[in-house]
Amino acid sequence: MKKLGRIHPNRQVLAFILMVFLSQVRLEPIRYSVLEETESGSFVAHLAKDLGLEIGELASRSARVLSDDDKQRLQLDRQTGDLLLREKLDREELCGPIEPCVLHFQVFLEMPVQFFQGELLIQDINDHSPVFPEREVLLKILENSQPGTLFPLLIAEDLDVGSNGLQKYTISPNSHFHILTRNHSEGKKYPDLVQDKPLDREEQPEFSLTLVALDGGSPPRSGTVMVRILIMDINDNAPEFVHTPYGVQVLENSPLDSPIVRVLARDVDAGNFGSVSYGLFQASDEIKQTFSISEVTGEILLKKKLDFEKIKSYHVEIEATDGGGLSGKGTVVIEVVDVNDNPPELIMSSLTSSIPENAPETVVSVFRIRDRDSGENGKMICSIPDSLPFILKPTLKNFYTLVTERPLDRETSAEYNITITVTDLGTPRLKTQQSITVQVSDVNDNAPAFTQTSYTLFVRENNSPALHIGSVRATDRDSGTNAQVTYSLLPPQDPNLPLASLVSINADNGHLFALRSLDYEALQAFEFRVGASDRGSPALSSEALVRVLVLDANDNSPFVLYPLQNGSAPCTELVPRAAEPGYLVTKVVAVDGDSGQNAWLSYQLLKTTEPGLFSVWAHNGEVRTARLLSERDAAKHRLVVLVKDNGEPPRSATAMLHVLLVDGFSQPYLPLPEAAPAQAQADSLTVYLVVALASVSSLFLFSVLLFVAVRLCRRSRAASVGRCSVPEGPFPGHLVDVSGTGTLSQSYQYEVCLTGDSGTASPNLSKESRNFFCTLAILFKSDNQLISGFSLYITLQIWTTFTKIIFKCLIIFICSLM
Repeated sequence: MKKLGRIHPNRQVLAFILMVFLSQVRLEPIRYSVLEETESGSFVAHLAKDLGLEIGELASRSARVLSDDDKQRLQLDRQTGDLLLREKLDREELCGPIEPCVLHFQVFLEMPVQFFQGELLIQDINDHSPVFPEREVLLKILENSQPGTLFPLLIAEDLDVGSNGLQKYTISPNSHFHILTRNHSEGKKYPDLVQDKPLDREEQPEFSLTLVALDGGSPPRSGTVMVRILIMDINDNAPEFVHTPYGVQVLENSPLDSPIVRVLARDVDAGNFGSVSYGLFQASDEIKQTFSISEVTGEILLKKKLDFEKIKSYHVEIEATDGGGLSGKGTVVIEVVDVNDNPPELIMSSLTSSIPENAPETVVSVFRIRDRDSGENGKMICSIPDSLPFILKPTLKNFYTLVTERPLDRETSAEYNITITVTDLGTPRLKTQQSITVQVSDVNDNAPAFTQTSYTLFVRENNSPALHIGSVRATDRDSGTNAQVTYSLLPPQDPNLPLASLVSINADNGHLFALRSLDYEALQAFEFRVGASDRGSPALSSEALVRVLVLDANDNSPFVLYPLQNGSAPCTELVPRAAEPGYLVTKVVAVDGDSGQNAWLSYQLLKTTEPGLFSVWAHNGEVRTARLLSERDAAKHRLVVLVKDNGEPPRSATAMLHVLLVDGFSQPYLPLPEAAPAQAQADSLTVYLVVALASVSSLFLFSVLLFVAVRLCRRSRAASVGRCSVPEGPFPGHLVDVSGTGTLSQSYQYEVCLTGDSGTASPNLSKESRNFFCTLAILFKSDNQLISGFSLYITLQIWTTFTKIIFKCLIIFICSLM
């Protein structure tokens, strides 16, 4: 009971599949008829109306008409839906003696797949006359022949059928004979000559009669043959066959000259009238080409290869003739036995060489199979390899559709080689294989993928513009334009990052370039995101993070903050003569704008007035006494301290120190004599600068008045003139505010504040200017002479600003005159 329960659902599934297939096929064929010899292009039927389809539906569904014999004798006008004749049809050529003559065809609709069976009946017309195989018939009749005796005559062949075929025979009027038309079991009509009265050879030894064959056409057609009748002496026994008809079966692959059968006829007469010879009687050309018979032995031999698929049986008429001219007739029925000698055939109706990936069930090809053998030899099995994502669906009358079993993936397999195998069930089994190649076309279903999720690039500062600093790379598994990747910079997350002025990317290969020289002191690192987009439709994209690290270069020399090296008067350090060894004289303070080992500073004493008296600590720049001071030591000393960084190559700066030995701090300190000329020189320079400022101001005012006057004079002109615009913008100035506090006792404390933000600093202030203001801030309270230096610098800045304004006004004035 369990086993039956398992089988029952399978039968239901098979029945459901069969119903789905049959739903695509019209079981009842549509039938039409047409007269043979109708001109090509003639109208047969309105096929769209008969199939219940709209006229435009035939074109949209790619309708075609297929014939069983591979010859397209019909054509379909998809625009009008009419079924037309492609060529003139000859019923006798198509069907021969078979009636009715039906041409089977199928109407095939591709989208979706649907089949309709059709039959075209070709009606016969009377276009052939009866024809006798010979022009003259010689008939020998014994003179003792009795009235009523029948003498078989040659039959006429008429290729037409039905009422247009051969209907009767007539003979020219005479008193001794008339014609009897006799019907054969195969439908043929045989003429027999009937003797009406006794013959007398001495009275009339020969008769010449005209035999006429008439068909049933309108008007009827006819054929004639001359019948010569010779009256012979008495030979009253004709040969008779022992067996008639003979039946024999022959394999279609029998070799040539194989014996088929031996016939035997006997004549009871004696002598020459009893000797029998054999021959084929009224044999067609096909029979004459296929068989031969021995006149003496009556053995039938095979002369031509048999083909069961063309002719399945032969009816061979045998004539046995004695020496007296009498003959007897016999029949040999030869049946051809089928042999599995025809491999199956596969005929492609449609084939799609390329299908898109990710598409649902898609029809790849439509084909039909056939085997010209019969029985088990003609039954076929169609299959494809199980490992492929395709299935075969059988339809009507050995038609198959090859469809995809599931959506395909081009990235997994871009091409499939499908071998269709058709095997018959004969012995031995024959098979036919046909291979088709199906390309899977690409669909943009893969986004570009970067080789890394993030990239880290290193670039040394002070690089040359347009320097190649690295590359990013993304790959796309698609093909063609769907795999062509384009790179781009994505908007930075930091709105203050000027990414467009820092880097650029080659859209084709992902190469990254630095657009300008980078400064480690201004920008140590920055990051941004790059995007990769393919050229598919719609386009797919991905992104990756790029981090750029700027490497420091030793491009900044050490800068000495204390003591100031560009002051108007040197700074003198006071040292009591009673100082112990290691007494802190002063401390050289220096900074380096670089970083890392490029900013590691070391100090050493380069020059000194008295060697061995002072020493400099290498790591902190402290200047100390190396020994006890004595009265013999000079009162004034000058020291040169070398400050060097640890870069490659190293950079250095020098600091000059003035040391004055005093007996005690109670001794008043007087300026050195050489300071007075410097003060006088600074005062005179200030006067010169004030005069220059007044001159520039006057020139500027005069230029403004001249410009206004010229503009008022030219306003009345009718024609407008071109304007020359000068870029406007601030001419920024920048001051570095430095504040420092400290005492010069046993320890020093300095607080130095340098503001050099790249976003606000003026490019017109050099590093020396910023250092000048740092030094100015430190010594402002202790040295009144620096006030003149500050005034000098401010005056220079004002003079530079006014010069720029005057230059800009002059450009505007020149443009207005053009």
